Amino acid sequence: MDVVEGKLFYQGRLQKACVGIEEGRIVSVRKVLRGDEHFDFGDRLVLPGAVDPHVHFRDPGLTGKEDFSSGSLSALHGGVTCVLDMPNTVPPVVDVTSLNEKREAVSGRSWIDYGIIAGISPKTDVASLGKCVAYKIFLGSSTQSVLLREEKDLARSLDAVGRSGRPVSVHAEEEAMLSRMDERSLRDHEECRPRQAELAAIERLKRYHERARINVCHVSCPESLSSLKGSGITFEVTPHHMLLDSSMDLGAWGKVNPPLRRKADREALFQSFCRGEVPMLATDHAPHSPDEKERGFGEAPSGLPGVETGFAMMLALVKKGFLSMDVLVRSACSNPAATFGLNKGMIAEGRDADLVVIDPREVAVIKGREMHSKCGWTPYEGREALFPQAVFLRGKLVLNEGSTVTERKGREVSYA
Repeated sequence: MDVVEGKLFYQGRLQKACVGIEEGRIVSVRKVLRGDEHFDFGDRLVLPGAVDPHVHFRDPGLTGKEDFSSGSLSALHGGVTCVLDMPNTVPPVVDVTSLNEKREAVSGRSWIDYGIIAGISPKTDVASLGKCVAYKIFLGSSTQSVLLREEKDLARSLDAVGRSGRPVSVHAEEEAMLSRMDERSLRDHEECRPRQAELAAIERLKRYHERARINVCHVSCPESLSSLKGSGITFEVTPHHMLLDSSMDLGAWGKVNPPLRRKADREALFQSFCRGEVPMLATDHAPHSPDEKERGFGEAPSGLPGVETGFAMMLALVKKGFLSMDVLVRSACSNPAATFGLNKGMIAEGRDADLVVIDPREVAVIKGREMHSKCGWTPYEGREALFPQAVFLRGKLVLNEGSTVTERKGREVSYA
């Protein structure tokens, strides 16, 4: 047995204790433990690794923007030990052939554990997709997305998802309500993709909540939170929708779908998050190259990087007192693991020993040139973050003092 000792976040609070690990799993949590190898982190914090349920690592087909090696390395440096990767790649992952091709393409290349989400097109045979961790439906268009437009296709697909027992994440914007006018600013982009499109899509999905386990991605406005409350539908909020808004001087670097909204919207989302009213934190990490973002605003693609900074920025906000550690760990770790059936997200006996070591005294300033994503930039330049000093993946030390210390050990996870 190996032992990790520190100030653990265990049973809802921080306490000095030890974690005993065998064969990648936590087997004991005690005040004092002895083992073959003992990692003593003193008064540094030992947290469960974050689970990011929404990333786009662009692999296969768009690897000039990101690939599984660079994306997973970026996640690792941000304290994320498992990601769920979206299907809008080239080719899109919407059938058995493309799913198997993606599995083969990314196998052995990830620094952290990962799940593959399969997309649903009008022609997708959901039952044939086997052990993908979850499904994805696009009701509104975004980068390389495959839309599900017709009500009959949505109903059929959600019935099949329900029979599978797995969750389905939905990009909830009604395509018919999205405008194609010429865009020159973030405010223009917001007008082209109005909040009414998100609200209409959520109302549409609520009619199906008893048929399937629906998860609404990247909620962008407080009205959507109100609509989803008590609906039985889970949902995610991103750091960018809580920390950035359309009044900021970001240009195309802040162009994303759904769009950044007004200052009052982001503040309301953040306050709801701090109150524990948001089930999951998800980054929607969707990098593009600087060359693409430097095109004219209307030509620049939507999406921004975030998997390395999301959890780390929130930890800095915990340190500042804006947010409780309990709320953050539930939204970034335990709730995503529970929603997607993963044996992760908690320091508890039987769980995967995915652990992140944080020193609250070591506050860093985010710099795009120091990030590990292939895209090489961040919309959070100059903000504070608490990046991990050490990361354990299934009990193996993978990152220590800012450097990787082993080969890539990530493996695919599936819905339990």
